[in-house]
Amino acid sequence: MSMQFGPSYVRAIAPYVAGKPISEVAREFGLDEARIVKLASNENPLGMPESAQRAIAQAASELGRYPDSNAFELKAALAARYDVPADWITLGNGSNDILELAAHALVEKGQSIVYSQYSFAVYALATQGLGARAIVTPAVHYGHDLDAMLAAIADDTRLVFVANPNNPTGTFIDGAALEAFIAKVPGHVAIVLDEAYTEYLSAEKRYDAMSWVKRYPNLMVSRTFSKAYGLAGLRVGFAIAQPELTDLLNRLRQPFNVNTLAQAAAIAALNDSAFIERSAALNAQGYRQLTEAFERLGLEYVPSDGNFVLVRVGSDDGAGNRVNLELLKQGVIVRPVGNYGLPQWLRVTIGLPEENGAFVAALEKTLVVA
Repeated sequence: MSMQFGPSYVRAIAPYVAGKPISEVAREFGLDEARIVKLASNENPLGMPESAQRAIAQAASELGRYPDSNAFELKAALAARYDVPADWITLGNGSNDILELAAHALVEKGQSIVYSQYSFAVYALATQGLGARAIVTPAVHYGHDLDAMLAAIADDTRLVFVANPNNPTGTFIDGAALEAFIAKVPGHVAIVLDEAYTEYLSAEKRYDAMSWVKRYPNLMVSRTFSKAYGLAGLRVGFAIAQPELTDLLNRLRQPFNVNTLAQAAAIAALNDSAFIERSAALNAQGYRQLTEAFERLGLEYVPSDGNFVLVRVGSDDGAGNRVNLELLKQGVIVRPVGNYGLPQWLRVTIGLPEENGAFVAALEKTLVVA
């Protein structure tokens, strides 16, 4: 009889499935890598800013030594940008790392974590990974129902995950409604406000989450350099919270979880406001390009405040995978979201104008066949 290692709640986890790499699609379908369009992982189509590339080149001579475990310079830059003390900052190997750290630092096995239906897959993975109980509230219009989330908080709830904008649906919670929710959450329950896509918000939708952190000791704001800042391959995320929370995260954090090149690139990108403005403008243009195409094709989509759009490509539960396969054959990589309970939908990252155009052309061809 074979041995079964590990606890049952770990064996029950379905591993996270990332967007297919270009090289894998090229091998699988016999395609030229140079002609493949990847719109699957919400990466910045402009790539890494030149400022970060220069910083990496300068930092490369230090790679024989360990990184600064406390990331003094990056924390100082973040502290100055967000007007918080440096000890309010925790760095992560991407914001995924922050989300996992928060769950493990704040929740015991058997206690509960609240999050919304159709929210980021890592919330469920982090909950399962520590043997906690998931309380998943039904979505409203594919987004968070804050009243339902508040009502769902149980005696053993220790953490609430809120994403704004939300991935994979792109839905947005108004700042006033969000702060009202935060104010009502019991003080012994931590809130992780996941703002991975906040740089893409239009000016009229912006709110100051960092001022909330100063007022609510149970609030932690999580952000990333993987999206608008163009550093997805370097893995840099960070959390800002009061020291009672950051101290716990830093007890669990791996000592060198953000490498030397990542730290240097993040400082440069953080200060490259022109690149962020260009990225946001390109995203707004691409959003119009994609959504106008969906309207012309009669396809339902969820209005998005991120750098992606969720679009329904059929009425049966095989539609998402079927259309996705036909797009892959044409060298277009998007993201099926059946694992989120959305089998009729695809999530499409907003790319460069020519990438968006290639996707729309492939989609039109596919829908005729399908």
